[in-house]
Amino acid sequence: MAPYYSTMNLKSRFAPSPTGFLHLGNARTALFAWLAARSTQGCFVLRLEDTDQERSTALYEHALLEDLRWLGLDWDEGPDHGGGHGPYRQMERQSIYGDYFARLQTAGRAYPCYCSADELAAERAVQRGAGKPPRYSGRCRHLDAGARAQREAAGLRPTLRFRVPDHGTVVVPDLVWGERHYALADLGDFVIRRSDGSPAFFFANAVDDALMEVNLVLRGEDHLSNTPRQILVLQALDLPIPAYGHLPLLLGADGQPLSKRYGAISLRDLQHHGYLPAAIRNYLARLGHHYTATGFLNRVALAQGFSLTQISRAPGHFDPEQLRHWQREALQSLDDAAIWTWLTPWLRDKVPMGQEIAFVAAVRANMVLPADALDWAERCFAVPLADAEAIQTIAAAPQGFWSAAQATLRAAGGDYRLWTKTLQKESGQRGKALFMPLRAALTGLTHGPELAVLLPLIGEGRAQTRLQAAAQLT
Repeated sequence: MAPYYSTMNLKSRFAPSPTGFLHLGNARTALFAWLAARSTQGCFVLRLEDTDQERSTALYEHALLEDLRWLGLDWDEGPDHGGGHGPYRQMERQSIYGDYFARLQTAGRAYPCYCSADELAAERAVQRGAGKPPRYSGRCRHLDAGARAQREAAGLRPTLRFRVPDHGTVVVPDLVWGERHYALADLGDFVIRRSDGSPAFFFANAVDDALMEVNLVLRGEDHLSNTPRQILVLQALDLPIPAYGHLPLLLGADGQPLSKRYGAISLRDLQHHGYLPAAIRNYLARLGHHYTATGFLNRVALAQGFSLTQISRAPGHFDPEQLRHWQREALQSLDDAAIWTWLTPWLRDKVPMGQEIAFVAAVRANMVLPADALDWAERCFAVPLADAEAIQTIAAAPQGFWSAAQATLRAAGGDYRLWTKTLQKESGQRGKALFMPLRAALTGLTHGPELAVLLPLIGEGRAQTRLQAAAQLT
């Protein structure tokens, strides 16, 4: 079963369920599928698998599309974009599925199942108790028309099960894990249509891929066991089978797979804290994929460097420090004006008009997130809170240091270099003994940007007030 795509016609997709905000595990899957398409000038499809009507909402659908765009992904076909293979919401494709259900039933490859949830649970319990893997026993396989009519007259609404051959093997050639073989006898007949008439994942997902001419499916490793069933469905319907690649799972700090049901970090969370899309792209692209280039890459370079052969089998672990590293790299790729545009929602009223770019130039090397910039804005333009180390440094300054600092600053007219040179002569302090107390008094910290670029932002008036306050601590 060779893949029927090439670098000339590759078509990948991302097919999420709009049942929650997009978490990092699914965001990485979307990114890898997008990179695979863009690396070959192929086609990328967005499809919404919204058959879980209890949990799928318009709110989550809107958020999903919004978050993918924010991440920098675009698609050639999708629910808001159109295309030649729509509709792109599964609930709008019910009539299409109905036709294929009928084909399978006519061919004897599917049959109605009237077993209740309690009956199935009891059956699985017995199998587990006997040390056997749970699978459907096939009790409804051989019901005749009369038995089926009797059950339906009693009000039972059947599911539809796919009839798996009793013997043989299905081969799954996986781009990440290699070729895998599954004994058909171990699979059991599986549900392809629920009792409410909606298609099950196994069915709709596979049929949609075929009808939309998707020829490369990248998805999480947790879907690996679904693949033999989907291949069986496609073979029975004589539909094309895509190439599959199952990505290693992305694990949280607790070692468990990230999941939107269990509080995993979402893209929306990271956006709220001020992470840049480019930082997240660079981080996620390297979680389970090896790039030759080790530095920051823009969207085009990420796509050019992506290769299916470089996907790892090892699970990725979400590391906040690595994400912060790529945030720093992304920031350094921007000029001062672009950084201010990014910071504006957080700092709009915190930096005096006309000083925005000078402020960014002064503090950009000392910030990772907007919260860092906000802290420096308050230290420059408001009343800074001194930490314990700064207070100790201020209190340890020698007698007369602060009065000399005030007098020499006044005489220097706010000129930093003239001020510090004169203060060195007046106080006899030099190096760390000179600059550390000044930094502590002016910013409330013993580390940070160069004082030479901060003093013009702080201004002589605020600086004098802070030096006077420092004198009160000695």
